[in-house]
Amino acid sequence: MKTILVTGSSGFVGSAVCRGLELRGCRVIRAVRRNAKPDDEAACIGDIDSKTEWTAALNRVDAVVHLAARVHQMRDNAVEPLAEFRKVNVEGTCRLAESAARAGVKRLVFMSSIKVNGDNTDGVGPFTEKDLPRPVDAYGQSKWEAEQLLWEISHRTGMEVVILRLPLVYGPEVKANFFKLVRHVARGLPLPFGSIRNRRSLLNLTNLVDAMACCLEHRAASGETFLVNDGEDVSTPELVRRIARAFDRPARLVPVPVWMMLLVGRVTGRLEQVKRFSGSLQIDSSRIRTKLGWTPPCMMEEELGRVAQWYLRHESV
Repeated sequence: MKTILVTGSSGFVGSAVCRGLELRGCRVIRAVRRNAKPDDEAACIGDIDSKTEWTAALNRVDAVVHLAARVHQMRDNAVEPLAEFRKVNVEGTCRLAESAARAGVKRLVFMSSIKVNGDNTDGVGPFTEKDLPRPVDAYGQSKWEAEQLLWEISHRTGMEVVILRLPLVYGPEVKANFFKLVRHVARGLPLPFGSIRNRRSLLNLTNLVDAMACCLEHRAASGETFLVNDGEDVSTPELVRRIARAFDRPARLVPVPVWMMLLVGRVTGRLEQVKRFSGSLQIDSSRIRTKLGWTPPCMMEEELGRVAQWYLRHESV
């Protein structure tokens, strides 16, 4: 049984990763900022930055799954957003990796973002691991800088590193824009997406946990960067239809021209949000399939069914 330290363990992704690894027989140590649940094995490490003390948390740990990050925000109020992202995503990651290498940790799996590649594939086709990184915002830039530091530490110390660049992740307890979309569909509200003809790659929690476990175990994963998705791309209208089917409701799609949506988004200060819903962002995940023999175990409809069940249990429609 491997002992694995998981950062970001209390978050949407982290909670699912911890449960999934425990079900696979791993001993999971949850790195938490403050207090842990009484029944959890946890290490209180405080804030993650260049000064975090990791020694006790890394005692007898075989591998680290690093999920904790300052995440992308639609409206970032920081005076210097890139500096704030670097404190956690770059300096904090570097501190953890250096500490892990000194502690004898064999492998570190880092959850990066497809934003390292860019945020739109309209007219260029799916992103691959061979594409030159082109981050367009502070979050993507900080993740790219963290990746480069991890490779330097790996080459210098011999600690194995695996990097996963992920698109939007969804599943039960999802938050942010995907939750808002689910809530609108569940309430039967009309959505102005009927004219959108984009293609987007997504990744559900079940597939993410399975890919993460594969990257922890598989010998050939060491030293690799993988782009991971569900294996199928959908348009925004098709995603709405699939969510609606999960709730056994009709999809109410209004065919508003995309140019009009973009204009309204610009006037209302929601342009980036409109671009996300209307633009394409596709991933080619063939490398992890051929290199590790990994295939997504869960279809989108199955995970959306779990999202609907969770929503109906916890939210008033």
